[in-house]
Amino acid sequence: MRSLIDGDICCYRVGFASKNDPLDINLLRIDVMIREILEETRSTYYDIYLSGDNNFRYKVNPEYKANRKDSEKPPFLQELREYLVTEWKAQVTEGIEADDALGIAQTFSPDTSVICSIDKDLKQIPGNHYNFVKKEWDSVDPWKGLKFFYEQLLIGDTADNIFGIRGIGPKKAASALSWCETEQELFETVRDMYNDDERLLMNGRCLKIRQHDDEGLWRFPINESEVETETNSVSLQVAP
Repeated sequence: MRSLIDGDICCYRVGFASKNDPLDINLLRIDVMIREILEETRSTYYDIYLSGDNNFRYKVNPEYKANRKDSEKPPFLQELREYLVTEWKAQVTEGIEADDALGIAQTFSPDTSVICSIDKDLKQIPGNHYNFVKKEWDSVDPWKGLKFFYEQLLIGDTADNIFGIRGIGPKKAASALSWCETEQELFETVRDMYNDDERLLMNGRCLKIRQHDDEGLWRFPINESEVETETNSVSLQVAP
């Protein structure tokens, strides 16, 4: 088994839990966290990913995560990140988030890898998942992952400044899509509820986690020439 570890989550959790402790205690605790993940997943191999400064989603929506600009950061966040790079060979992404790198890596070997994170957004990625805080395993098949993505379009993600349909939470989103059996039905249902193609396309491009290193921006599962939106004009070259 190969563990695909969300380094961003590791650094923040250790950093906040140890914010009143010296640096050496922070580094010791992140060592312990990584080793525990590898032991609990019985992994022989691992990859750790950290988000870089660039993120294509900021071009899609300049307000993406704008609500986090003044949020508190752990005092030793940068030192923890550098430690993961130097001591654990963590990879810093370019143009994409760590979540995207996890999704891409999982797609290459869904049966022999496991995404190790507590980020619910990653549940759109087929394969094995391990929540190392709750110590819970989950297995996501392609349909379950696809449906989760469309449910997220309805719900939105206020933590990232993405707003879905007012009054729609997880239960209502699941209910609204419960009858769907194809992606076309999922899309048409969500599209009708949005009644705003431009906002739907923008949100989809921010919420969709990449699963292939040659993927571009998320597209409607229809002929986009039928859709007139400003967001369609966004063209990006995103590093894998």
